[in-house]
Amino acid sequence: MIATIHYNSKKYKIDLTQPIDISIPMISSVTNVNAWYLGPPKIEPVVEDDWVASVEKGAVINFNNISFNPHSHGTHTECVGHITKKVHSINQNLKQFFFMAEVITVAPEKLGDDFVISSKQIQTALGNKKRDAVIIRTIPNTKEKLSKQYSHTNPTYLLEETAVYLKKKGIKHLLVDLPSVDKEKDDGELLAHNAFWNTSGKLRMDATITEFIFVPNHVEDGSYFLNLQIAPFENDASPSKPILYKIE
Repeated sequence: MIATIHYNSKKYKIDLTQPIDISIPMISSVTNVNAWYLGPPKIEPVVEDDWVASVEKGAVINFNNISFNPHSHGTHTECVGHITKKVHSINQNLKQFFFMAEVITVAPEKLGDDFVISSKQIQTALGNKKRDAVIIRTIPNTKEKLSKQYSHTNPTYLLEETAVYLKKKGIKHLLVDLPSVDKEKDDGELLAHNAFWNTSGKLRMDATITEFIFVPNHVEDGSYFLNLQIAPFENDASPSKPILYKIE
């Protein structure tokens, strides 16, 4: 099914039958991707006395409880409420779901003991393109990202200058294949989060950060339409399922 998208007074065609899922599925296992020092998510049947809510165990339904943290256990989209005293809800602030996006691939730069993404790298990759969303794929890009345990590993992060550049560029939606845009242990400074959401000025309430994505290697750098799907949690963050559509 071919759909026509109107964007900035231009028409684009996308094939709705060819979605590219860049989310990481959540599984009840120690191999689930993880960060921030928590145990794995749990998906398990309700148990009442001798009754187990599993068809395999003799019940007529599967009826599971799910316990997880959106920031730790998979692809999630967060709003400024993640770092403000007032907890703003992603469900209340993300009101549009289709965006023109650019996929870029970046080789993190060495900075002391860290690996970082600089503003120069993003500027070189984007050039003069105007986009609603930027999707950053870091290399090496292996399937290890689907199950990596990130706690205490000092993962790659964005420099503050990079978040400032993205904000000035007018990027509303930032997607990264990292557990955070900030350094794992930064004494709570959260420089990139604060810069991107402009917490020192007028808050960018409609801007979002999506972490823990995975962009397969067969997906080429370039322009796509992004469908940013979230679950309707009244929380600063929600599990999400970003979907890309190649422009015909």
